Amino acid sequence: MLQMSFYSNERIALFIDGSNLYATAKSLGFDIDYKKLLTLFRTRGHLIRALYYTAIAEEQEYSSIRPLIDWLDYNGYTMVTKPTKEYTDASGRRKIKGNMDIELTVDAMELSAHLDHVVLFSGDGDFRSLVAALQQKGLRVSVISTLQTQPPMVSDDLRRQADQFIDIADLEKEICREPSARVPRDVRETRHQQVRTPRSEVGGNDPLDVD
Repeated sequence: MLQMSFYSNERIALFIDGSNLYATAKSLGFDIDYKKLLTLFRTRGHLIRALYYTAIAEEQEYSSIRPLIDWLDYNGYTMVTKPTKEYTDASGRRKIKGNMDIELTVDAMELSAHLDHVVLFSGDGDFRSLVAALQQKGLRVSVISTLQTQPPMVSDDLRRQADQFIDIADLEKEICREPSARVPRDVRETRHQQVRTPRSEVGGNDPLDVD
């Protein structure tokens, strides 16, 4: 089992940037079993909250992420969602905006007084300031993303700021759904060439591909 630095008496909260985590897992060629994910961190300390952030295209009758949202909502996760917004950029291209960074940051700061350890599932370098602010309050912060893609899915600034960086690829056996169906490594390496970098550099989202 991967050695992670957690203390049994710590109050822990998971903050999951849904779009970023989806892109990261997809780039590595496996699906996350969210029940296993909760179980893993419940064994590491006192799990206070697991929050999942994602934007939803409200105008669509069916969204590929809705079944996941419903399941998470009934199975131990706190869902934080908002509708996406459409706009046209300077070149006339239609864009969809659904960034959840502010919501995640505000929640993390508000909950910080009740926590000892924040686990951030994101590689977005925009969260470096949040990590630093939480550390100044005396919290430890772990960042979970991956370096095993080209380019890496995690910002170097964010990784350096964190108290602990955990490569999600190293957690695959513990949180992967249907391990027998995992994509072979040689296929993954081919996919890596097409992977986008985190939003801090370009973008990276859940089934709803937004900016």
